[in-house]
Amino acid sequence: MTGETSLTTLIRSMTPVLNEGAYVFCSLTDAAQLQGAQPLGSFQEREGLTVILQRQQAEHLQLKIDYVAAWLTLEVHSALAAVGLTAAVAGALANAGISCNVIAGYYHDHLFVAHTDGPRALAVLQQLADGAE
Repeated sequence: MTGETSLTTLIRSMTPVLNEGAYVFCSLTDAAQLQGAQPLGSFQEREGLTVILQRQQAEHLQLKIDYVAAWLTLEVHSALAAVGLTAAVAGALANAGISCNVIAGYYHDHLFVAHTDGPRALAVLQQLADGAE
């Protein structure tokens, strides 16, 4: 199944969902520091392995926590080649004073905002979707 590429359709049908829990980004020098824990996501950078974990997992592993985030998922199946969705979503959140870290999965886009901004970010995204023409 091919993902959607029409920006109007993507925004109108993005159906943002605020997932439960608190999530953190941690940088590891060695994946063995995870001690078998399965991160929600990861990305290898020159400086170390960035992992996204539930806050409780990171605390249990005694990892350094700098940023606690809420995780939102856009339920629309967006194509990886779609143009403009990230800009539209990040722009709407920026206009509301909400920082956003975006991760594109194969089927959906995932947004991480400051944990305290989660409900407000959801409202901003719902408003964006409702106003799409």
